[in-house]
Amino acid sequence: MAKSRKKAKVLRGRTVFSGPIFRVTSETVAEPTGVTTRRDVVRHPGSIVILAVEESKREPRVLLEKQFRYVAGEELWELPAGRIDRGESELAAAKRELLEETGYRATKWRHLFTYYASPGFLDETMSLWLARGLRAGAAEPEEDEVIHAELVPLSRALRMIRRGTIYDGKTIAAVLWYARWNR
Repeated sequence: MAKSRKKAKVLRGRTVFSGPIFRVTSETVAEPTGVTTRRDVVRHPGSIVILAVEESKREPRVLLEKQFRYVAGEELWELPAGRIDRGESELAAAKRELLEETGYRATKWRHLFTYYASPGFLDETMSLWLARGLRAGAAEPEEDEVIHAELVPLSRALRMIRRGTIYDGKTIAAVLWYARWNR
């Protein structure tokens, strides 16, 4: 990701929460504009998102999964995704998450883009990887994951977005990117 030359200067800061996935800091910063303010930030190691596509002559199919998300309070349709573990490359994380959550492996991988999930308070970046040459296998979910994976025709995935059935941001961005630029 391209970094801006303008930087904020941290005047003081402290960790107010530290958990297994992220930590929260409270910092007093002097921003490049000259404003001094307090920023509470969720610090996250970054995530990967996998746009796994089975290509056919008729129509490509996108691998979606449906799982209950506690914070949303309901089941969501999403692309496979997960945290990048310490010392792990993005590609290794993408391969691990695809296998764990869906049982699929891919023979062709390509990094598409990286973006901030919610840069107002969260430093997490999400890196989107395109996976092709899919081979089905047995999923290896973590003990708290109950995931239903399904290969969905691209036209159906687009209808699901239009109708509001898919409203997970990473999934919307990836499916729309694929429909627009990967043909």
